[in-house]
Amino acid sequence: MSQTTFDEDDLFGEAAAEMRSEVEGHLADARAALPAADAVWDVEADNTLGALNSLKSALDTGDAADHLRAAKKQYVMGERADAFEDADDLEAEIDDLEALLEDIEDAHADVSDLAGTLPALRSALQEAESEKEEDDEE
Repeated sequence: MSQTTFDEDDLFGEAAAEMRSEVEGHLADARAALPAADAVWDVEADNTLGALNSLKSALDTGDAADHLRAAKKQYVMGERADAFEDADDLEAEIDDLEALLEDIEDAHADVSDLAGTLPALRSALQEAESEKEEDDEE
């Protein structure tokens, strides 16, 4: 029969290791939820609007932001408790993922704006072409 230890330093060390493991797990889940590079690069569509809509779907980050938020919460708790001996790698990974997620979300917003503008632009161009044809016929 093993003797269970309730030494505070041992318990704190275990808690710190568990907290680090949770941060790493959330970071891995966030990375896994990001779009695949090929899904963003290779889109299939019959026209420009289809390509934009396909790209907009490919840029969906799913639950990545939620996982990153959970990782940051655990990291902040661990940092404030001074639980991590060396957390520079965690901080760097959080910062990198946060920047990547922001870039993807910005691209998604840009593509959404363009996809929303394109049909109106097409209609305006079609109307201008029709007016030109009418002027040419006169």
